[in-house]
Formats: sequence, C-alpha cells, structure tokens
Amino acid sequence: MGHLLSRLLRESTDEGGSRVRKRRGKGLREVIDLSASRVQADKASASRRDIGDVSNITLEKVPDDSLEEDLSELFAPLTNEEESEVNNLLNGSAHSKKIIVLHKSSNIEITKEKLWCLRPRGWLNDEVINLYLELLKERAEREPQRFLKCHFFNTFFYKKLACGKTDYDYQSVRRWTTPNKLGYRLADCEKIFIPVHRDVHWCLAIIDMKEETFHYLDSLGGKDSGVLRILARYIMDELKDKNNIEIDTSSWREVSVHIPLQHNGWDCGMFMLKFIDFYSRGLILSFSQVCIIDIF
Repeated sequence: MGHLLSRLLRESTDEGGSRVRKRRGKGLREVIDLSASRVQADKASASRRDIGDVSNITLEKVPDDSLEEDLSELFAPLTNEEESEVNNLLNGSAHSKKIIVLHKSSNIEITKEKLWCLRPRGWLNDEVINLYLELLKERAEREPQRFLKCHFFNTFFYKKLACGKTDYDYQSVRRWTTPNKLGYRLADCEKIFIPVHRDVHWCLAIIDMKEETFHYLDSLGGKDSGVLRILARYIMDELKDKNNIEIDTSSWREVSVHIPLQHNGWDCGMFMLKFIDFYSRGLILSFSQVCIIDIF
C-alpha cells in the first residue's frame, strides 16, 4: 500500500536500484482457440461463470530460457520519511477534499478522500488506478531501454468499447488512439493493457502484439473469453483504421498462465496493477498475496 501511495505523491517514479533483467515465463500454459466458432460453445457453458468451454484447451510448454533476476527495486521498503507521509495522509485529520496530487497531463486530481481506498480492505477507485497507469507510462518514456513499449488504457476504455446495442462500439473509442494524441500507434507496441471492471472486481486483459496472443488475468482465478473476443475485434478495427493494415486474429490465441491469486475480497485492484507493472518490465509474475500486503 505504501509504495503505491508514495509513487502517487511524487507524480512520477524514481526507478533506482539494481537493474532488472527480463525473462520469459516457464512451465505450462493453456492455449484456447479464439475463433468465431467458439461463440456457441461459450454460450452453452455460460452457467459455469468465467470457465468457458474447456474441451478445446491444450497445454503448451514454454521454453525455459530464464535468467537470474534482481527484483530488489520492486520490493524495496519505505523510508521512515515516506512511512510518516503515508500514515499522515491515510490517517491524519486534514480536510478530506484537499487536493494532494494534480497530474497536469492527464488532469487527474487526487484528494485525501480518494486516497482512502488505499486503507486496509479498501477497493481501488478509478482515479488512483488511472494515475498509477500514467506514472507507468511516464516511467517508460524516461527509460525506454529498460521497459517494454506498451500502451496503458485507462479504466473507462473497455466499458466504452463494450457498449451499444451489440456490446461493441469501436466508433466510441476510435479517437482515443489518434497518432497526434498518443505520439505512436498501437501497432508499434509490444503489449496493450486494458483494465476490466466486472461488477465489483478488477481484472486485466492484455493484447500481446509481438506474440499475437491475448491474456485475461483474474486474481480470483476466473476466465472470460468474451472480453478477449471483443478485444480481438477491436485490434483488427484499430489497425485497419490507423495503419490501413488488415489482420486476421482468428489465428491468435488466448494464453493462460499460472498467476498469483488473492486470498481476500478486496485486493483485486492491487493485483491488477502489479500484473501490469511486472509485464511492462518483461518479467514473470513473481509475487504473492504476502508481497501485496507488504509492498502496499
């Protein structure tokens, strides 16, 4: 909790410490067909929420070409000064509407009241999540040699995309990714991160442009191929619109790997942010519920 709050207060991340080397994941991963023929099978198994049709799942070995990693900078303890500042903001008596952070480029305002979602058992709100994503973006811009080329959609993107009469509305988000606005095209990215809010639960979807795969990460262990099917349609429309490139995502795969799981009913937002943090560095997900409690 403390590290996230400390980063928010700085408005930018100061990534010091030892260099982190990349490695690919190892072990088994599930590969699920995302072709249109799966739609009816998904509907038939709708009663098994978030499970989907398991008959078409195969296991794929991931090459073990891992390197030793130094993860010390990801789990560095707070300094005494940072600890005091965090405690004051979460528990002090200052006015709750006072603006603590104003992030100028995104126009996100963080008040003390909005920071209270970082208290124990709190559920992260849109403002705190979106500001953290802005900080990850700025981190990569400062040190492009250390971090993957990624795009971080905010928490409102998927809700906007998956609306309308057909539960899909590309036109409503078409202008979100103009080259003049972003300074790059999604086709140039290695990974695209999409926060997904399911009622009262945060999950993460990833479009891996380099590997031509889709990922759905739910810290409660659920699955939702419907979300990824919408994103498969989106990336086809996006590349056609911005790059005049036609791609067929029917050959792309949904890849499921073993991920850290939460053991309570309130840390889903924290898990989602750490999924993004690790994957934007090119790292496997080497943390646990205990780490989430310690670092935040």
